[in-house]
Amino acid sequence: MRAAVFDLDGTLVDTAADIRAVANAVLAAEALGPPLTLAETRGFVGAGTAAFVERMLAARTAGPAEPARAARALARFLPLYEDAVHLSRPYPGVGEALARLRAEGWALALCTNKPERPARAVLARFGLTDLFPVVVGGDSLPVRKPDPAPLAHAVAALGADAALLVGDSEVDAATAAAARLPFVLFTEGYRQAPVAELAPAASFADFARLPGLLAGLLAGGG
Repeated sequence: MRAAVFDLDGTLVDTAADIRAVANAVLAAEALGPPLTLAETRGFVGAGTAAFVERMLAARTAGPAEPARAARALARFLPLYEDAVHLSRPYPGVGEALARLRAEGWALALCTNKPERPARAVLARFGLTDLFPVVVGGDSLPVRKPDPAPLAHAVAALGADAALLVGDSEVDAATAAAARLPFVLFTEGYRQAPVAELAPAASFADFARLPGLLAGLLAGGG
């Protein structure tokens, strides 16, 4: 069985506006400003919620936040984050591409550093839940990406004998490399580095291309 494991934020769904709204509510509660921009928000996404909050605070306190403040801000952030789905939008063609992959026999999983409950809320918001029988969030295991364990866990849960990772960032590229699986880069997400630096097996900007691209990479799977 062939498996395609997907990242979420910046890969399937542009969630930056929702994350920014939550971040700015927390900054306001902490009496810190100015509000985060969308560019800052995208730049801070990728390493998990705690890391995002630490980066957000550091950007407004001119250095690492005190542990007590970081813990308090994270405690404010998490409840708001669980329902942060109203400003997010799937990238064009995502639903059609995923449905085609399923129809062609691919097993699909989600492997994200977003906590599992907010990740499932995003999938439900856009009718994608049934496409992903396996969801591994940033709090599903003791470690998160770029450690390869979450990706390996997703592949094993699907029972796949050939797999690849589709993502948008440096974290995703490092995860696939650590797991020794092909990495496919969505170029319109939140990465900061040039495409060549991430060394993907393939890259794409249009989800209409994805099923054919993946079939070419794992032609012998299944």
